[in-house]
Amino acid sequence: MQVPLYQAKAEFFRMLGHPVRIRVLELLQNGPVPVRDLLDEIEIEPSSLSQQLAVLRRSGIVVSIREGSTVSYALAGGDVAELLRAARRILTELLVGQSELLAELRQADVRPALTQGSASRTS
Repeated sequence: MQVPLYQAKAEFFRMLGHPVRIRVLELLQNGPVPVRDLLDEIEIEPSSLSQQLAVLRRSGIVVSIREGSTVSYALAGGDVAELLRAARRILTELLVGQSELLAELRQADVRPALTQGSASRTS
């Protein structure tokens, strides 16, 4: 039985739904990174990083590269980097909209205070 495309997409986004995995993918955007450098950047326990890298590797999003005793990870394809850039653009737009709404709310809070202040002075 074939999984519907929308369900496969949901599984894909669920797999991405961990902050460490997202951070790893961000760090891999510019090319392969040794595990020791990932550990330095992310500052988590080696076992936790290993677990998250395994999830990414099983999903086919990253590949491991062994050079001697050094293991590095790299993105399996450029589409993931583009997805992360798209997510950044979307979040930026959302945050700009939220900051505009927050500014409007703050102005609305100031107006009644100004009205009350001038009303109490005229009484």
